[in-house]
Amino acid sequence: MRNGMHTDVERCVRAVQSKDARFDGWVYTAVLTTRIYCRPSCPVVPPKPENMTFYPSAAACQQAGFRACKRCRPDTSPGSPEWNQRADLVARAMRLVADGIVDREGVPGLARRLGYSTRQIERHLLAELGAGPLALARAQRAQTARLLIETTALPMAEIAFAAGFASIRTFNDTVREVYALSPSDLRERAAKRSGTPPVPAGDSSGTPGVLALRLPFRAPLNPDNLFGHLAATAVPGVEEWRDGAYRRTLRLPYGHGIVGLTPAPDHIACRLTLSDLRDLPVAISRCRRMLDLDADPVAVDDQLRTDPVLAPLIDKAPGRRVPRTVDEAEFAVRAVLGQQVSTAAARTHAARLVTAHGEPVDDPEGGLTHIFPSPEALADLDPESLAMPRTRRTTFTTLVRHLADGTLHLGVDSDWEQTRAELLALPGFGPWTVDVIGMRALGDPDAFLPTDLGIRRAAQELGLPSTPAALTARAAAWRPWRAYAVQYLWATDSHPINFLPV
Repeated sequence: MRNGMHTDVERCVRAVQSKDARFDGWVYTAVLTTRIYCRPSCPVVPPKPENMTFYPSAAACQQAGFRACKRCRPDTSPGSPEWNQRADLVARAMRLVADGIVDREGVPGLARRLGYSTRQIERHLLAELGAGPLALARAQRAQTARLLIETTALPMAEIAFAAGFASIRTFNDTVREVYALSPSDLRERAAKRSGTPPVPAGDSSGTPGVLALRLPFRAPLNPDNLFGHLAATAVPGVEEWRDGAYRRTLRLPYGHGIVGLTPAPDHIACRLTLSDLRDLPVAISRCRRMLDLDADPVAVDDQLRTDPVLAPLIDKAPGRRVPRTVDEAEFAVRAVLGQQVSTAAARTHAARLVTAHGEPVDDPEGGLTHIFPSPEALADLDPESLAMPRTRRTTFTTLVRHLADGTLHLGVDSDWEQTRAELLALPGFGPWTVDVIGMRALGDPDAFLPTDLGIRRAAQELGLPSTPAALTARAAAWRPWRAYAVQYLWATDSHPINFLPV
């Protein structure tokens, strides 16, 4: 674990001198002589060690008066894995900042969601990240603005609004301060670098509101189980696999969207259609979270490889990610629908709910028809309309009622252990349902499924203990990455969720 790595100067210097891309997003190098900050893998000649200082976030670099490097574009690094693997206050705050809460609700809204005072939030973030919530949100706005400036021909006033700036003047001043270029110069430089003009108010086909992006990740990444799982469990109308891309609809704060995600060797190609461009940073954040793109696969695999049973699985296909979700409440509903039935049956149940209660959307480029229904839309349905046993109907209706009235909250800011306890208190929620929600909705990297049939079959085949208690005891050595061990164990089966569709 590299928590607080920026304080280990010797280690940071070695990372910069070796141009080690594994540390991108973990730490940022600020050069005292040029007042520029870079990612460790920056291709330029490394500065002298005495001219380097290190920060834990791009926002901290900007707050200290450093400008982003024009070569390595450090503000576009993969996010720090710290916010995926931790459940403390700072990690929960960072996940909320990435989800746009500060822009929509301000620092008081962030503090209210976390149950702390604004002063406590400020103090904790400053102590660990060198920047408060406003500075972190400002850095995200600057990155969103740069993305829109460089990839579209939208007027600058529209970009300023979409990126979350309160005024054109603030937008212009921030871009100049962070990138040492005016917005117009930034667009002109990007056009010269790519050799093509910016896309006019859409993509190359002229579709309004469409953006083509590249989502970076830390190598290695094995796309088989990641996209295979999402495609095999796709709910008709909400998700589909089409032309080598996983596509789905998105419920967003200001509107809705459709995203297409295609795996490539060094990035994930992301095609976003948004009804409101203000949702861009949130949509990107949720897609990255769903694909687990901010994970540190080297740290995960190194830990799991110490088990001689897992080592051959990892050596065969390293870099497995945990397929997650863009909507925590949606996943919890689908987890209940999937209790004690096949994947196909779970998809059928979900598709009926979508057709009856989902919000219709237009998809000129594919076959998506609806946004998955919200808990509020499901709270008033007739339980007798559910083609499932009575006990599971009770489980379903209790869950959606608690989600709709706010008694149960599932989100990026959820406290993992507290939420587990609340779920276990609901009728029909056993360890498997709670742990699969913990793994895929809450994002707990240590969630484990010892009662899962696929895991028990894999354990028996590999010579691991196959009873839940004994397997849990053996898996203690895999902590805190047991959710990733689950992916490697699932991969020993021939189930279609483990393979990319053809």
